[in-house]
Amino acid sequence: MGEVRLEQVRKVYANGQVAVAGADFQVADGELLVLVGPSGCGKSTLLRMIAGLESITSGTLWIDGQVVNERSPKDRDIAMVFQSYALYPHMTVAENLAFGLKLRRQPASDIERRVRDVAGKLGLSEMLERRPRVLSGGQRQRVALGRAIVRDPRVFLLDEPLSNLDAKLRLSMRTEIAKLQRTLRATMIYVTHDQIEAMTLGQRIVVLDGGVIQQIDTPMRLYELPANLFVAGFFGSPAMNFLRGTLLDEGGARLVCQDRALALGDLLHANPQLAERVGKEIVIGLRPEDIRIGDARDTGGSQFAARLEYIEPVGNEAFLNLRFGPHEIVSRVPPTGLPPAGTEVRLRFLTSKLHCFHPELGHRLGPTA
Repeated sequence: MGEVRLEQVRKVYANGQVAVAGADFQVADGELLVLVGPSGCGKSTLLRMIAGLESITSGTLWIDGQVVNERSPKDRDIAMVFQSYALYPHMTVAENLAFGLKLRRQPASDIERRVRDVAGKLGLSEMLERRPRVLSGGQRQRVALGRAIVRDPRVFLLDEPLSNLDAKLRLSMRTEIAKLQRTLRATMIYVTHDQIEAMTLGQRIVVLDGGVIQQIDTPMRLYELPANLFVAGFFGSPAMNFLRGTLLDEGGARLVCQDRALALGDLLHANPQLAERVGKEIVIGLRPEDIRIGDARDTGGSQFAARLEYIEPVGNEAFLNLRFGPHEIVSRVPPTGLPPAGTEVRLRFLTSKLHCFHPELGHRLGPTA
């Protein structure tokens, strides 16, 4: 078992800074949960409280049905993998892997068996007699992971373990961690600031900003039904486009942005909650992949004209950087048959792909996760 539950867990420092404000969620046995957010959002502090490396100001932390607020880290049966590999340079790979087991006075035969088993799973069998200085960054990170795995803890805590690796190596290590978690059926709580890493690894994701949980959901529901403007803008590359203007009902919904108007079709009928915003400001969100190049023959969806300022070709697709009144817009399109920069481009979108948000409070207006 490796179930973790937090009930209104808070961390307030002596100077009054609230690092974590009322974290309240549960990690199921065998689940890989990701904590994600920008630097300083409280995700690492939250992980350190679970590990016992930071004290909990208030609230309750449960591991396998037992309150562990006052337990020392060694008595929580957790293993932590840090951003730095923290390997002992004078020890071989085998000695690094075995170190924690020796401290717990495990039988030598058990230590040897578990070290060789874990080394085989991580592709380290040929490196057991080498020292860390001759290993690559990816190999060192695998040793750090192996040192945690060999203990067979109830919960694995990983604090940005891939941030020191280059982009190609991060991709392969992400895959290895995902495979490993499925093989071990282990409970893992993984901290990252990288939204792609969070989306590809997490079975569920906890999104934090300023110490406050913004949303907890599966990766695709976070992407398709963001709870607020922060979550909507954090996930996606390029980021979601936001258009701020006044919502009008003139035989159909329209968004007026200074001297430009955007027809929104049957949006008011599809989203009755927006009726109270008619005549008031609103923020409309539209993902780059949901904006396509259109022409006068297109009959589906809504259309508008924007000035194409710059084209970014990235291989199998292109990003069009456009201007619509006061707003900069990015469209993700196939890389062929593109109009030249500097021209007016007709674009189209489906109103069913729109995301609507309150302009001051930031929360989603309409269907929620």
